[in-house]
Parts: sequence; C-alpha cells; structure tokens
Amino acid sequence: MIALVAALLLLGVLLGPVAHLPPPVSLVAAAVIGCWLLVFAVRERRHR
Repeated sequence: MIALVAALLLLGVLLGPVAHLPPPVSLVAAAVIGCWLLVFAVRERRHR
C-alpha cells in the first residue's frame, strides 16, 4: 500500500509540470527520456 501511495505521489510530481508546458516541449522531453531508457536497456542487455 505504501508503494502505491509513493508511486502515485511520484507520478503527480512528475506529470504536474508537464501539464503546464506546451505540447511540443513535452513531446521532446518524452522522446529524450525514451531514448535514454532505450540506451540503458541496450547497455544492460550487452552487459549480460
């Protein structure tokens, strides 16, 4: 239950500022984060 509350709090903190940004800025930020996660996943796969 505590994990659920923490996840919802974190989601609210992260998505709160996005609601006030213009859509193109939000999309660019999402693309950067997605690329970063993709690079991380590839590096983790190669490591094993």
